[in-house]
Amino acid sequence: MHRHRGVAALAAAVVLWASFALTIRGIGASGLTPVDAAFLRFVTPVLLLAPWLPRALRAVRRERPGVVVALCLAGLPHFLLSALGGRLTTAALVGLLLPGSVPLFVAVILAVTRGERVRGRRLIALTAIVLGIAATAVLTTAGATTTGIGVLLAAGFVWAVYTIGLGRTRLDLISVVLVICTPAALVAAVLEVTGALPVNLTSAPVSHLALFVVLQGVGTGIFSTLSYGYAVRRLGSGIPAVIGAISPVLTTVLAVPLFGEPITAGVLVALALVVGGVITYNVKPRDRAGSALAGPPPAAGHRPHVRGLQPHLTTGVVEHPAAAGQLHLQ
Repeated sequence: MHRHRGVAALAAAVVLWASFALTIRGIGASGLTPVDAAFLRFVTPVLLLAPWLPRALRAVRRERPGVVVALCLAGLPHFLLSALGGRLTTAALVGLLLPGSVPLFVAVILAVTRGERVRGRRLIALTAIVLGIAATAVLTTAGATTTGIGVLLAAGFVWAVYTIGLGRTRLDLISVVLVICTPAALVAAVLEVTGALPVNLTSAPVSHLALFVVLQGVGTGIFSTLSYGYAVRRLGSGIPAVIGAISPVLTTVLAVPLFGEPITAGVLVALALVVGGVITYNVKPRDRAGSALAGPPPAAGHRPHVRGLQPHLTTGVVEHPAAAGQLHLQ
């Protein structure tokens, strides 16, 4: 029964990760501006988790400033870069490049800052990811889309920095969500009030406001984090990390009826390379005790740095590690 619940939680997380990419792509057609969407995205978790805010503030005072800055990058900077990239590209590329580029950037950052080298299976996996990213650029003819690919890669780099910070933080999971969302919500609120960037929150259809509150604020901001964490505890870290790589595939398929985006040969090549690379990166080799995918669940804490409780990329906060970009920080 616990395993079935873990599978159900994992399926919910994958769907929510895909919804992040799809709603990011749909901002332009919603009547909302990126600032409006960011406001809904970050204010909602802060309001729902407000009872835990004093505890989070006390915990932040004990955290290292560099780690706090790294966590905050997953807020407004990542969201606005993702929104701009989604405006210039397709839902398929948002769902693919945001999580898919993170393992590559994390490996590069750790190699530069800590001298860590990538060998064997993971080197092959990262090579496949690079080739997949290159394929998206080579097979793209529109200048705007090429620029959008660069913006999405910048968003992936920002999430990679956040991922490393998440692996080093001493904050509990709810405090991490509040550290990410609270500053982003405050800045977005200031932008809404001052009009420093285009805003349209009061004129957007109520149905679109509700959609972003539910999918981005509640779904991506809170439920995907909790469902993924639950799945990891029930299934171990390997299976969720590998299954999470199907999120870009789901995004690509759903983008066909929702946005009329065709599944081109270039998209298929990029999907095969990036998703295959991410799966290869995350699958642990068998050890003497058997398959590492069937390893014991992590300890019953909520701290993000506990092995097995990895951040999702995508997207948003501790969620869509962010999708295909699950990382096992050693």
